[in-house]
Amino acid sequence: MASRTSAAAETEAKFTSALPAAEPPINRRPAATQNPDEDIGQREKLPVEEAVEVDADLEDENDPEISQIPAEVRRVVSLHDDTTLPTLTFRYFLLSIIFVIPGAFLSSMNSFRTTYAPYSVFFVQIASNYVGLWLARVLPHRQYRIPLINRTFSLNPGPWSVKEHVLVTITAASGATGNLATTPIALSDLYFNRRVHPAAAIFFMWSIDATGYAFAAIARQVLLYEPAYPWFQALCQTALFETQSKQNKNPTPTARKQIRVFWWVLLGITLWQFLPEYAFPMLNSMAFLCWVAPHNPIANFIGSGLGGMGFLNLTFDWANVSNYNAGVPLFLSPWWSQVVLFCSFVLSCWVLLPAAKWGGLGGYPYCLMTNRACTADGDRYPVTDLVTPQNTFNQTAYEENGPLHLGVHYLWSIFFDYASYFSAYSWIAFFGASQIREAYKKFRARRNNPGQGINHQCFYHTDRLNVLMRSYEEVPLWWYLVLFLASFVATMTIVGLDILYIPWWTYLVALGTGAAVVVPLGWLYAISNFQLPIGTFNELLYGTMVQNLSTNRSPIGASVYGSIAGDAWYRAQYMLQDQKIGHYMHVPQRAVFFSQVFGITMGVPINYAAMTWIIDSKRDYLTGVIDDPAHIWTAQSLTGSLTMGVQYVLIGPTRLFQQQQFKPLPYAFLVGTACPAIIYLLHRLFPRAKFHLWNTTIFFSGGSIFYGNVSTGYFSRFIGGFVVMYWAYRYRYQLWAKYNFILAAAFDAGFNLNMLLIFLIFGSAKVIGMPNWWGDDAASVEKCYALDD
Repeated sequence: MASRTSAAAETEAKFTSALPAAEPPINRRPAATQNPDEDIGQREKLPVEEAVEVDADLEDENDPEISQIPAEVRRVVSLHDDTTLPTLTFRYFLLSIIFVIPGAFLSSMNSFRTTYAPYSVFFVQIASNYVGLWLARVLPHRQYRIPLINRTFSLNPGPWSVKEHVLVTITAASGATGNLATTPIALSDLYFNRRVHPAAAIFFMWSIDATGYAFAAIARQVLLYEPAYPWFQALCQTALFETQSKQNKNPTPTARKQIRVFWWVLLGITLWQFLPEYAFPMLNSMAFLCWVAPHNPIANFIGSGLGGMGFLNLTFDWANVSNYNAGVPLFLSPWWSQVVLFCSFVLSCWVLLPAAKWGGLGGYPYCLMTNRACTADGDRYPVTDLVTPQNTFNQTAYEENGPLHLGVHYLWSIFFDYASYFSAYSWIAFFGASQIREAYKKFRARRNNPGQGINHQCFYHTDRLNVLMRSYEEVPLWWYLVLFLASFVATMTIVGLDILYIPWWTYLVALGTGAAVVVPLGWLYAISNFQLPIGTFNELLYGTMVQNLSTNRSPIGASVYGSIAGDAWYRAQYMLQDQKIGHYMHVPQRAVFFSQVFGITMGVPINYAAMTWIIDSKRDYLTGVIDDPAHIWTAQSLTGSLTMGVQYVLIGPTRLFQQQQFKPLPYAFLVGTACPAIIYLLHRLFPRAKFHLWNTTIFFSGGSIFYGNVSTGYFSRFIGGFVVMYWAYRYRYQLWAKYNFILAAAFDAGFNLNMLLIFLIFGSAKVIGMPNWWGDDAASVEKCYALDD
């Protein structure tokens, strides 16, 4: 966008000066092109705005209803509403089923892979629009009577509605995702040969999702209706919704070209991914140093991206480039955040790994590139022997095998994970405390002035978006309470029957810790588009609680606890983000709530079915009995969860931190707390140096990634991010604005379509393997023949 008025610029500066992610890609034009004196009436519109009614141009910016809305939001969101548009129609239910089922299956499959690209919500958003338009043309318009309740409905109530479109996408975002509960359920099956009863598993999976959705009511009062919190992912999707809506009504040449680009890129990525994923796996990791010296151990370790440092290693597999484990999407995250992430990768892989490999860092020379527990001699630790049939600690087996050891790489991953957790709170305290206080004051004022709904109460939420939402009934608090009670009763019943390995009272603690992080981490996501993983600390807390118990000492218990406390935050974030989309698109609040609950109710059984199929068909790869030559089906996250369960539950934090190898870990809490304070001090001393962009939480979170199985993709991502989010954004802004989000959707959608096709063609009935050849070398797909196992 072009320049803002001085008042708008001042507002934005006040909002962004202390934030780690103050500049999302769509916020503004590059600084070099901004002119503070340019007349706002002559501002240049983005190409996306050419297909959108930019109502802000027709409004008085001094109007209190308009001025409260951030400038970047005003340029995207429509400021008018049609309350007659249909919402929960037959077309909505049909399309929700069509898009949730494959998404839930693929997302569960991803949890067993080392790298992955998510089931793209942009794909659902674009594809469902075309299918919805087609259904509006072909479905009959006749009315059908519903027996017993004397009501009628139509298969085709009229033209395809943008609100139907939004609700289909929100349902897919809720149901076509993975589920944290698959981790403990899969651990029980894979490593302890105990398959949880399907009914108990499905109810538990649904319950932790529902708990998170219920917890959204906590942060909703503070973060959702306040216009100062843009929720950038929601804003990106809103921009696409508005573009599609205008295209449906009055297509423009620009919109037609954007859609053609989307479909051609989707087709190209779908076909291309057959090469790295199946026929030509060498493209997964192009280790140039291994080509030069294929039998040199040092060159192999430095150059390999599948068990080495990944130095100057390139990949042509979108799964490795996108790798959402990193939490910073290439097409959606600003350049500065990608730089911070790459710096953490350089420190971990290009500095610490060689220091540990050849410099003696950590003092334990074995198991550097594995996150499995090891013995003092580097052999695999028989962790299952430490559990008795009564789920207690087997002291005899522990004395026979000796203390548990972890590879140095995995140790510093844990260190950075601890640091990132405390850094998030410290960063909020220094950079976001004033805004949290202001939002809390508004919340207190609303409680003292009860009205018809939260956006009716007092004069604090009088911006145009909240005024428009007064046309619809608010979701009452008791809906959230009923959802929570249903999940609470189901989980307590399962825990009380001793199916889930944890004492009943720790479930209550998990609820408390999960609720405590919803607001602070929701604030971080609302202003930075960065989602902090918080699993490791939850496992540590659980181990601290149960280490002195004589029962309930199964290592799976830590994963159960982590899935409850962790999903409380993840699902709350999903619900808040999608409710923000509904807020921007003026969709009735109760329809949004229903679509989200409907999504998880439909997606959870599919999650369970996909999990059991993967376990049954890939068991030997997942347990490490057979090595996957492409390092894809490694169950890396499951292995890490099992290791954490052993060290925190069986051994216990007290005994663990007394070992010399683990003594540095508690200092991570101090590092995570102190570093934001140092950055804040530097920011205050040198405000023009932009120290506030060096977000320590993102840096530590990047350092917490375990690169032992796959270190390829990060260098390629950095190059791609430079081209897309720096060069194109700064020097080819019109082109970037026209195609960036379209390409983001097409790349992820093409990858996911390819995964589905590979499953259907080569793995659904009979597994068909690719014959070995030069590009699929049985010994090493990278040609790194001297790489240590």
